[in-house]
Amino acid sequence: MKNFSRVEFDVSVCRSQLSEMQQLLQSRRGLSERDDIIPFFRERQHLSAFLASYHPDISRYDRVAFEYDIFGDFACDLAIGDSVNRSYCFVEFEEAATNSIFITKPGRSTPEWSSRFERGLSQIIDWFWKLNDLERTDDFENRFNGRTIDYIGLLVVGRDENLELRERKRLEWRRQNTIVNSKHSYFVTYDKLYNDLSYRLARYQFSERIDP
Repeated sequence: MKNFSRVEFDVSVCRSQLSEMQQLLQSRRGLSERDDIIPFFRERQHLSAFLASYHPDISRYDRVAFEYDIFGDFACDLAIGDSVNRSYCFVEFEEAATNSIFITKPGRSTPEWSSRFERGLSQIIDWFWKLNDLERTDDFENRFNGRTIDYIGLLVVGRDENLELRERKRLEWRRQNTIVNSKHSYFVTYDKLYNDLSYRLARYQFSERIDP
């Protein structure tokens, strides 16, 4: 099992690492999961921790683990947690290629969901099944310091430039309406991930300035 590392989240470091993400996205269109994406985030712990901002109840980005083992059967690319609220975000990275989300087949005017996207979603569903199955056990409590946790899934895949308006709407609709066992799953491109994190980081810094 890959254990969680303790992180003292530093907003300044995260801002710098987010700028590096922007540079990466601008430098090339296609990104390999294993050669580009995983190594990039592994070397940037504060940025990785901030991906948990998709969870509305995570306010402390203080637990991070890469290739986190989910009770022996599955593993997620990245897990982030709030140790006080016992809230977690489990992340699956997929490649950023032309056909990462939709594929066009001869004779069909409407693109189909790609096998890579469906595989990423299926992995999240399997994680949720396993977490639900092991809840309220001693093993679960030993890992998460409690017999229940609040968690979401995040699938990051593809690029905005490869999506037509209709497919963007399809992705958005699926993002808003996919709930598994009362748990939300979010699907974002790497471009949307960058934009979302930029906006949230600005709000985070503003809230820090006005806190007494």
